[in-house]
Amino acid sequence: MQIKVLQDVLSANDSLAAEIAALLAEKEIFAFNMMSSPGSGKTTILERTLERLQGETRLAVIEGDICTTADAERMARYEVPVVQINTEHFGSACHLDARMIRKALDALPLEAVDVLVVENVGNLVCPASFNLGADRSVVVLSITEGEDKPLKYPKIFRTADVVLINKMDLAPCLGVDMPSLRANIASVNPRALRVELSARTGEGFDRWLEWIMESREAKMRP
Repeated sequence: MQIKVLQDVLSANDSLAAEIAALLAEKEIFAFNMMSSPGSGKTTILERTLERLQGETRLAVIEGDICTTADAERMARYEVPVVQINTEHFGSACHLDARMIRKALDALPLEAVDVLVVENVGNLVCPASFNLGADRSVVVLSITEGEDKPLKYPKIFRTADVVLINKMDLAPCLGVDMPSLRANIASVNPRALRVELSARTGEGFDRWLEWIMESREAKMRP
């Protein structure tokens, strides 16, 4: 019975996600779903991204958290449209789903958006199961989390088009086995683009920003 209920939930979610994808295609918006564990530096990466891409493309953000508007307030400083989703109102869900995203889209000026970023709830498990209608999936992994996370949580890494390896400025202090980390990501998902960066120093950001702009341009090609 529980398996059947879960199948029904995911089926309904996928149907709505397809509607969202069609709407974003109609509006010519490139969207990506950004996922990670709590504390990976996902929000800081997004702040630096908004800062660097201002004037180059029109961005909007959907923020997902169980409680508070703290991250949305950080995004608002960059004068981009932001919608906060607090899943506390949806049973404190540990992920965003298509129903939440569809409602959030009604609050955004879609005619004035080129790139939509969905910052999912911090969690390496549940977000991987819910299609949000986004074009691409991005997973942030901080080197402080250890080399084994891709092996322990393979599903979210399998869904990733890009894996951002963050906090590279700490590598000399932590003694991280970077060859093992890279190999673990590749063993789970050899097709994913890996970008090693630091949200604090800006190291590696050029390749990340290039990917966003290239992906947006690719979506617009006939």
